[in-house]
Amino acid sequence: TGAEFQGRHGGNDRKGGTRVSLKDWWGALTGRPREVAPAPIEIPRVPTGDDLLTQLDAIDGDIQDKARQDRISGVVASRVTDICATARDIIPRLNQLGGGTRDAHSVMSTVTSYLPEALGTYLRLPRQYADTRAVSGGKTSLMLLVDQLDLLGLTMDKILDAATRRDVDALVAHGQF
Repeated sequence: TGAEFQGRHGGNDRKGGTRVSLKDWWGALTGRPREVAPAPIEIPRVPTGDDLLTQLDAIDGDIQDKARQDRISGVVASRVTDICATARDIIPRLNQLGGGTRDAHSVMSTVTSYLPEALGTYLRLPRQYADTRAVSGGKTSLMLLVDQLDLLGLTMDKILDAATRRDVDALVAHGQF
């Protein structure tokens, strides 16, 4: 009906009538509901170097506390500490890598996602179960976590090598004189 249409689609024009677009008018005639604009997409803020360092401090501190409480293996704690130390060395050099590079993204993702998620998944398991029960390919959850941490550590080491390459090359060149 006209009143129903006006309530759903209308506004008044200067002469007191209802002003609608042709699309809305046709939609009202055919019974199609009015299209609603999609909500704007919110893009999360990219963490700064200080944000990443704060996250590393939290991860490292939490793992050290859990190691003291015997909630996590010393093997895991030492690997996490090494990964955090390497990432701390890389973060001030991220601009040398280029903000949008794969290496910069890998560092950010390691600190904000890969490392916390791997540790969180492991820590949700009972310690005895995680350390002794084979769950995949004859490996325990502890072994799987150590493999993941070794891969993250190797990746961080390669990125650190790339981030310091210019300084190393300059030192080598200076030594040749």
